Amino acid sequence: MRRQVVVTEFGKLKRSVVPWVTLAAMLLAPCGIALFMWIVQHPETAASLGLLGTKANLAGLEATWPAFSTYLALVAGGGGLGLLGFVLAWLFGREYADGTAKNMLALPVGRGWFVVGKLVVAAAWWAGLVIVIVAEGILLGAALDLPGRTPAALVQTAGSVFAAAALSFLAAPLAAWVTVATRSALGAVGFAFGTLLLGDLLSHTGWGEWTPWSIVLSGAADLTTVGWGSALVLVVTFTVGVAATVLQLEHADNP
Repeated sequence: MRRQVVVTEFGKLKRSVVPWVTLAAMLLAPCGIALFMWIVQHPETAASLGLLGTKANLAGLEATWPAFSTYLALVAGGGGLGLLGFVLAWLFGREYADGTAKNMLALPVGRGWFVVGKLVVAAAWWAGLVIVIVAEGILLGAALDLPGRTPAALVQTAGSVFAAAALSFLAAPLAAWVTVATRSALGAVGFAFGTLLLGDLLSHTGWGEWTPWSIVLSGAADLTTVGWGSALVLVVTFTVGVAATVLQLEHADNP
């Protein structure tokens, strides 16, 4: 029965366009980075674009593979905070939107297993998206012929992007709890993007190393900034998010 819970959750993805929407959103990010890289590579041509070319040059952007790699990791880290919030909001919120929450919770299986099943689906979903943007990034880097694109650098990029993606996933389960607590996907989406903005704000303060969303953003830019204390904060955040979601389903007056 526990295995069937996970299988059922994966089956729900086949009947929805939401995974394809998230894929399209993720595919756009590397293309945007590549566009700015191309502008920096071809300033004469980019001059016809006016303000766009000026902004790219003023930003000090370098058209190199290390720079491209850093931005890819930021997509997996910062983008993951927002997109994973949306994914979890949909996975947990659709039961309330479709009116199937009562039927799901009445099944003869521990309610915690529904949380585990949905998180397994979210992890696989997120891993698939990250694999796609890494592959896309490598192809775009080859098309732009970015300097510094060695086999070792490509492997390092993949590692950095997956590490950033893992950091963002550790901070994500709180969005699941918000969804279950509010019985609405909109609340979780608002929470996800609100914490993304909060993380960006606090990352510029001394509280950044103790704020999970700031840790994700800083770690995506430079993994060496994530010390043991910050790693513990993320593990605790993940544990609290999962536990709160399970307890909400176990003890709250669900429909």
